[in-house]
Parts: sequence; structure tokens; C-alpha cells
Amino acid sequence: MWDIPAAVLGRGYLDCVVAAGGTPVLLPPVGSWSATAVSRLDALVLAGGPDLDPAGYDRPPHPETGRPRAERDATELALLDVALRTGIPLLGVCRGMQILNVGLGGTLHQHLPDRLGHTAHLPAPGVFGRVPVKIAPDSRLAGYLGHEVEVACHHHQGLDALGAGLVPVAWAPDGSVEAVELPAAPFAMGIQWHPEEDTTDIRLFEALVRAARERA
Repeated sequence: MWDIPAAVLGRGYLDCVVAAGGTPVLLPPVGSWSATAVSRLDALVLAGGPDLDPAGYDRPPHPETGRPRAERDATELALLDVALRTGIPLLGVCRGMQILNVGLGGTLHQHLPDRLGHTAHLPAPGVFGRVPVKIAPDSRLAGYLGHEVEVACHHHQGLDALGAGLVPVAWAPDGSVEAVELPAAPFAMGIQWHPEEDTTDIRLFEALVRAARERA
């Protein structure tokens, strides 16, 4: 019966953090206090969600790009800045990987089907595509997941020009980048898929919690 604004997060993120030994704290995009609050936390997950405003990387909007969420973009870019400046372990999921890339000066492909000629990464709204991903053997990510994994994807955008210092470490069969790492940071990586959709495989969240404990 309600039609009101809300700040929500998929339950899978919470369950995975708890299963990995962490305590989830939600930071809604409602002002500058969020950036201050993250400096008191042990780690940061930038979650999936709507498209970034292409004005943030100096591009006009594509017809398939969703409406801007200026408040969320600004809040998450501020969170990212604090995490990278202070060495807080960071995991960017889907949109979160795109925030990481744009925050470091990179750009996005706004509609992958135009470039790839298929919709395997987002078969339909609300439907996750199952995509095999190959991981660079010398990457940190390979140490957590091995050299190949099948993942749940739900994105029609992807990385174009990489942000400063980012290294691609995983790819779909069509060549699109599915994960990046920032070697200069103690723990900072982005993954284009949704690990919270498989709550029986919490290896990435366990790695994040370990990094948080080591920093603490």
C-alpha cells in the first residue's frame, strides 16, 4: 500500500557479511555524515544498484541509461575517497566496481549489448545471467576463487577506460572486464558480478573480513 522513498539493501549482502564473521552496518545516502561514519568502520562494501550518472565521467546519457541518482552517486564517491585515503578494505560489487572505476577517473560502456551483441550479462530485468569468468592466475582474486568461476551477473553497463592504478584481473568469454584490483591499496577490488546471490560461497566476504581484522 506504500509508495514512499526508501533506502534498502538486498538481504544477501547482510547474510554473507554475517556468515563471514562480520557485523553489517548500513550507510544510507542521506548526507555528508556517511563519509565520516565510514572512517569508524573496519571495511566497506559498495553494493550493486542503478546506473551512475554519465555526467560524472563526462559522457552524454545513452537512451538505455537509467535516471540519475545524484545523492547516491555523491555519497558513494565520498565513501570511496575515505576508504582509499585511509586504507579501509574495500569490495565494490557491480555498481560498486563502476563507482571504483569512475572515482579513479575511468569511464563506462553505458549499454553493453550495443558493443557485445548479446544480453547474457542481463537476460531480463530481475533475472541473473550465469556467466563463466576467467581470473588472472597471479591476481589476489585468484587466491580466493581459483582461476575460473561461474558467477551471477545483472548488469547492462561495464568498464571502458580504466581508472588510475586499476588492473583488470577477470574477464567474461566476450572479453568484458569482470573484476579489477588496485595493487597500491592494502585491499581494494571490484567485481562486476553479484556474489551475494550465492550465500553458500562467501569466500570474497571472508577475504574482506580477514583484511579488516588484519588492519585492526
